[in-house]
Amino acid sequence: MRKVTGILCMVVVGVLVVGSIVMLLWNALMPVIFHLPLISFWQALGLLILTKILFSGFRGGGPGFRNKRDNLRQAWMNMNPEQREKFKQKWDQRCGGSFRGQRPWDDEPSASQPATTTEKPA
Repeated sequence: MRKVTGILCMVVVGVLVVGSIVMLLWNALMPVIFHLPLISFWQALGLLILTKILFSGFRGGGPGFRNKRDNLRQAWMNMNPEQREKFKQKWDQRCGGSFRGQRPWDDEPSASQPATTTEKPA
């Protein structure tokens, strides 16, 4: 119980410190640079929560994401050609055959993106 109380106190102190730093930085810089209004401590905490949601989502996005990406890259490198082809087929089924108009494993446009030509008709 004592350990939980200590951790809870550290979290509260951390939130107070970080919220105060955001508030002080905002109030020192933003009104002068962009002519924005001053914000309160609670608005600074709201701004922190908003940036957390916008930039890392609800599931996080720190080092764990990089580890997953690296693991996927390593798994791709360890696949034989048959496994890669099976992965590509599943990708097409799940993602509609495109990734922002282009598959990540080839340089040619996907079927949903017709190739553009620069030739003029005669």
